[in-house]
Amino acid sequence: MESSAASLQRKHNDYVSAFANAISSLSTLKSQDEVLAQVPALLCKDFAALRSELWLWDELSGSGYLTHTAGADAQHRRDYITPGSGPLGRVAESCQAAHNVSIVAAGGESSDFVLRAQLTHMSIFPLMAGGKLVAISANYSNEPVSDEILSWWHAYGEIAGFAVQRALAAEESQKQIQQLSLLFEATRLLNSTLDLAELLELILRIARTEVKADRGTVFLVDKEKRELWSIVAQGLDRQEIRIPFGRGVAGHVAQSGEMLNVSDAYELPFFDRSFDQRFGYRTKSLLCLPIHHRSGEIVGVLQLLNQTTEGNFTKKDQDFLDKLSGHMAMALENARLHREALEKQRMERDLAVARQIQRSLLPERPPAIPGFEIAVANEPCWECGGDYYDFLALGPQTMLLVVADVEGKGVGSALVMSNLQATLRALAMHLHSL
Repeated sequence: MESSAASLQRKHNDYVSAFANAISSLSTLKSQDEVLAQVPALLCKDFAALRSELWLWDELSGSGYLTHTAGADAQHRRDYITPGSGPLGRVAESCQAAHNVSIVAAGGESSDFVLRAQLTHMSIFPLMAGGKLVAISANYSNEPVSDEILSWWHAYGEIAGFAVQRALAAEESQKQIQQLSLLFEATRLLNSTLDLAELLELILRIARTEVKADRGTVFLVDKEKRELWSIVAQGLDRQEIRIPFGRGVAGHVAQSGEMLNVSDAYELPFFDRSFDQRFGYRTKSLLCLPIHHRSGEIVGVLQLLNQTTEGNFTKKDQDFLDKLSGHMAMALENARLHREALEKQRMERDLAVARQIQRSLLPERPPAIPGFEIAVANEPCWECGGDYYDFLALGPQTMLLVVADVEGKGVGSALVMSNLQATLRALAMHLHSL
C-alpha cells in the first residue's frame, strides 16, 4: 500500500510534469482563441480545479469580460466585472490574488451558482504582463484547497499572463493589419466613382459593414442654407432629408464638430424622436461623426444606429471611421467638383445654343438703301445678352431702324429680347404711322 509521503511525492511530480507541459503548450499555440481556451482547460485537466474561468481585462472600458471556461457547468448573473465589484472586481482593482474565498459569504453571486455546480470556494489570480493586468483567472473547488495547489495555481498564473498578453498582442497586430487593408480597400472603392449618389451609398455601405450598424445616414453640408441634406439613408428609400444646423444629433454634430458615441440615443436632450415615431423604429446605440475636409471644414456628417453584435459602438469603431473620414471627404470633394464641372459644361452648351438662337433672330445684313450706307456690329459681353437691332420696312419709302438694350446680361435678357422682337414685328405690320 502506497504511503502518504509517497502519494504526496507522486502528486508533486505530476504537477511538475503538468507545469512543464503547460509551458510548452502555451508557448507553441499560435491562435489567440486556442491560447485563451487552453488557460482554463489545463487548470481543470492537470491542476485540480473543478471549474476555471478566464476574464479578459479591457483597459479602455475599465472592465473585465468572461471569455473562456472549463470544467463544471455554471452560470453567472453577469458576464462582466468592474473594479471593486465582488471578489473578481476587488482582485482586478488591487491586482492581488484572493485564496479560498467562500462564494456565498463573499456576496455578489446567488446560492444557485453553488448548488447547481456544487462549488463552494474560489481562488482568484490576476494575470499580469509588463506590470499591467491582462486577465483574471478564477478557479473553483468544492472545499478549500491546499497551499500546494494554491502555489501551483499562482505559478501557472504567471506564465498564463505572458501567454495571454502575447496572444492578445498578436491578435492586435493582426487586427491593425486587417484595418489597414480595410482602409486601403475602402479608399479604392471611394475613388472608383464620381457619381455623388452612388458615392454616398458606397460610404454608407462601407461604414455599416465595418462597424456592424443596423442603419445609417450620410448627410452633406449645404453652407448657403446652413442645412444638412441627404438622399441616402438606409430604410428611407431615397427620401430626401433636410435638417437645419443645430437640430437633432446630426445637426448638433455639424454645428459643434464633435463626435458622439452613446449607448442610448434617447438620453441625449437634442435627439429628435420624430424619425423613430414616423418609421416605427427604436434607436438605441448611436455613433455620429463629422466628415472633415483636409482644410478642417466639415463637409458632411455620418450617422450610424444600433450596433448589431456588441450592442454599443466601440473605440475601435470610432478610430476606423475617423481614419476613413479624410478619405470620405476627399471623395466627396472630387464628386462635388465633378458635378460642378458637368453642370458648367451643361450650362455652356445651353448658352451656346441660346447664343446661336439669338444670332439667328438678328438680321443677317443691313438692307441696301440707295443713298445710305448702313453697317452694324454686335458682340455680347457674355455668351449671350439682350442687345437688339432690327430693320423693319413700314412701306415702300419707309424703313424703321431699331436699336435696343435690355437691362442685364445672359439668358434672361436674351429671352426678353426675343419677346421684344416678336412683339415689335407683329405690331409694326398693323401700324399706319410710328
